[in-house]
Amino acid sequence: MSDISSPSRVTERIPLSEHLMRGNLFAEACPSREVLKHVTSRWGVLLLVALMAGTHRFSDLRRKIGGVSEKMLAQTLQWLEADGFVLRVQYPVVPPHVEYSLTALGEEVALRVRDLADWIEVKLPEIMQAKPQDDAAVPANVAVTTHRLR
Repeated sequence: MSDISSPSRVTERIPLSEHLMRGNLFAEACPSREVLKHVTSRWGVLLLVALMAGTHRFSDLRRKIGGVSEKMLAQTLQWLEADGFVLRVQYPVVPPHVEYSLTALGEEVALRVRDLADWIEVKLPEIMQAKPQDDAAVPANVAVTTHRLR
């Protein structure tokens, strides 16, 4: 058994994410929070995953992503474009023809959110089983545990 108090062993136990941390995501004014909000929003995740299949027009994306309004689709595409994840190409034709695709940076982040989305899909039966059977049966004044230690 190795000595857990040695400096090299302690360093090994620090999560890689802490070693890679460049900004301060926990600080209210950190600009990384806005990017995180765009990428991890419901529509941001779905758009990034949808665009992994290749270039799409606005109407194609709207059909592919059920439930998204035109306004939210346009807004989320603008956010992701401003963050450098989505490339918007407008062709000078009538009627207007606009296509959206992922940039190299967008492909990187899309892989990461796809992994999260895939994990949720695989674990959905467990997630659904962990939910209370009847949320209405829990009185409002009772504290509810939101996670379980296993």
